[in-house]
Amino acid sequence: MTPGSHASPDNGTSRPRRRWGLWRLGTPLVVLLCGALFVVSAHNSQGTDLRPGRYTDLASLVSNEARDYQALQQRVKDLNADVATLTESVNDTEVQRYQRRIQKLEDPAGLVPRTGPGVTVTLSDAPEEVINNTTRDLNYLVVHQQDIQAVVNAMWKAGATAVTVQGQRVVTTTGIKCEGNAVQLQGVPYSQPYVISAVGDQATLLSAIEDDRYLQVYREQAADPTISVGWDLQLEDSITAPAYDGLLDLNYAKPLR
Repeated sequence: MTPGSHASPDNGTSRPRRRWGLWRLGTPLVVLLCGALFVVSAHNSQGTDLRPGRYTDLASLVSNEARDYQALQQRVKDLNADVATLTESVNDTEVQRYQRRIQKLEDPAGLVPRTGPGVTVTLSDAPEEVINNTTRDLNYLVVHQQDIQAVVNAMWKAGATAVTVQGQRVVTTTGIKCEGNAVQLQGVPYSQPYVISAVGDQATLLSAIEDDRYLQVYREQAADPTISVGWDLQLEDSITAPAYDGLLDLNYAKPLR
């Protein structure tokens, strides 16, 4: 045989052997790396999902957020009580004078509970069967922050001495805003229905609510069977509005210089 006749068989058999050798080395290495990644992921997740999907159970999400807020709220309440105790123990004339001024402002600031007759308005989204079968814009079928604000503003206009939303005292610094399918009040998300109560003269409260143009449109939509957003108004012999016990610090923007 000629030298050239040996070259072809040698080349044809050596290349597959080299590829098989790479696979024998590479496959165990890949398996070891995958195992290491699984161990690291399990350790970091601590039994939870590292990439959680979108929350589909809104009620559970709202409940968890509200529970966390209540724990923080209790912490704030305890710290405020400690501050009040330490302040009262200071034997200083000027400090005591300022403390008396603060006590006079606590009631109008919403820091004192209020009880009396009043009005309760409940707003809610349209029934599920209406939402599922509508051809309308879905924004007409759910309660928005401006709907709640319109009720609260009408109550303030009527001279309400205290207003609550979902049982939380509303003060001058309270913010009401939409957060997805929930409404956030003082940093806590709440799902519908939204219960708004006011302590005050019932006749004046009713008149202010009925005369408000925005709420007139809302009630018309509530009566429309193709919209059917919830509206309920009840006269209450006694409503208790708890004292506001949230943060008192103000956050505000400052101009750049």
